[in-house]
Amino acid sequence: MDGHFVPNLTIGPAVVKAIRPHSDKPFDVHLMVTDPDPLIPLFAEAGADILTIHAESGPHLDRSLALVKSFGKKAGATICPATHESALAYVMDKVDLILLMTVNPGFGGQKFIPSQLKKIEAVRRMIAASGRDIMLEVDGGVNAETAKQVIAAGADVLVAGSAVFTGDTAHYAANIAALRGN
Repeated sequence: MDGHFVPNLTIGPAVVKAIRPHSDKPFDVHLMVTDPDPLIPLFAEAGADILTIHAESGPHLDRSLALVKSFGKKAGATICPATHESALAYVMDKVDLILLMTVNPGFGGQKFIPSQLKKIEAVRRMIAASGRDIMLEVDGGVNAETAKQVIAAGADVLVAGSAVFTGDTAHYAANIAALRGN
């Protein structure tokens, strides 16, 4: 988050670089920034595995995705709740991941926007029609109830911040189990 595309400011490439040696897990970096292109090389060199860019954040999504690929990284495209899924139609051949925001980006703890279930279903159909193996990720308002709905609609990957990090650390495992339906 850059404080422009969304009001908050969060971690940058230096943090990714600092934690990269401590994990072999994939680093999925969601760039909620205006003009992502100057940041792509920095995050790629810092150790990001996937770089996901908002269709709304710059004038040339196709060019930005190609830049991500030029660093040997997986490329993702993101759209906000008010953006129609057709914004993704002409980049389906370039993406490895599609991230659908189910809240307006920038703040944790927001309520899931129910109209986004139809968008998840529509994008799942677009992925099927592409014939490509594209992950479908959902971010925003994911909790034990909405997790079931977004999975049923076709999501592969769920981003859950507030639902996991509610209570103290002793509650985190139970919170994750609730998300998984256990």
